[in-house]
Amino acid sequence: MTLDAGAKLLHAVRELAPALSARGAEIEQARQLPADVVATLKDIGIYRMFVPPSHGGLALDLVTGLDVLSELARADASTAWTMMIASESPQLFALLAREEFDAIYAHGPNVAVGGAFNAQGQAMQVDGGYRVTGHWNFATGCRQSDWLFGNCVVLGPDGKPRPGPAEGVPETRAMMLPAKDVRIIEHWDVLGLRGTGSHDIAIDAFVPQRNSFDIFTGQPAVPGPGFVMPVLHYAMHIGAVAVGIAQGAVDDLLALARSGKRRLYARTSLVDSPVFRNRLGRAETGARAAHDALRRMGEVFWEACQHTPATAFTLAPQVSSTLTWAVETSAEVVTACYHAGGGTSVRDGTPLQRRFRDIHTLTQHAAVAEGWFTQEGSALLGFPVLFEA
Repeated sequence: MTLDAGAKLLHAVRELAPALSARGAEIEQARQLPADVVATLKDIGIYRMFVPPSHGGLALDLVTGLDVLSELARADASTAWTMMIASESPQLFALLAREEFDAIYAHGPNVAVGGAFNAQGQAMQVDGGYRVTGHWNFATGCRQSDWLFGNCVVLGPDGKPRPGPAEGVPETRAMMLPAKDVRIIEHWDVLGLRGTGSHDIAIDAFVPQRNSFDIFTGQPAVPGPGFVMPVLHYAMHIGAVAVGIAQGAVDDLLALARSGKRRLYARTSLVDSPVFRNRLGRAETGARAAHDALRRMGEVFWEACQHTPATAFTLAPQVSSTLTWAVETSAEVVTACYHAGGGTSVRDGTPLQRRFRDIHTLTQHAAVAEGWFTQEGSALLGFPVLFEA
């Protein structure tokens, strides 16, 4: 990556942010990103920001990527979450054989894969591949993806799950097909992040061996620090969206105060209220702390990916616990801003209400479960880390 590439992309995102914010209600109502927004995001480089230069991409470093995603989330959370998934595509494609990775990017770098990490399908190995059946939830951006995958439990010839890498854990493998060959089931009626179009998907088909990969223990076929421990990159990206939502909530609260709002029965406007100023100061401090903690963890992890990739895995407890803390803190900030906004915050279409619903939907993600703090505590005390939240 050149510094110019990262700086240019960040500048483009910041230039685009007001327009994205203004279309937040429209994006939410449509339950997916409008086609013109997707085209613009492709044009400025979001889809290819982690793609290697050899394949037409920008190869941004992790920390710059975090900045890009948090700025998008500051404007609109659904846009950021959808672009988070799209931008991670090369790290998933890299778990295929190198020739498959090359073939996918042969016609350009703006290729997106969506799908589901939870093993909600079954894959019976047959000649040349797998017979796959399954139904998966939460396939973000599925209607705008080029490829879709579902993670599966792999079955042996006896029809029983094959043993995986640890005792009592079955072997799992992701099965990927062109999006046109996957059934999308409209099922995205949720609290928040409504504009991500995270519908269900279903597969009942033969999947060639070359289109399967191991999400969690697979070895990337593409070299470079951006492909070291992909799942930890994904974790950091989730945190970036969360801290961006928190920063956006502070922005919204500032705008509300500067509009001259006075709460019912209050003697002064919000701007002149010492109680409001205290709440605003606390919220901004919390948002800044979450952002800075996540970014610092990103710097440490990226340093390991660059110079000591063999040790990057050992940072997993720190990465996961930092992510969880950053998301929890961001949720507290957004909730505080929502309350401080008064009755205005409850109306449909208002930014603070949308951010409140978005962050509390994000907190339900398995990657931010409270159990990750236990893993960090276990690591500190020298106990084995099982990586189960």
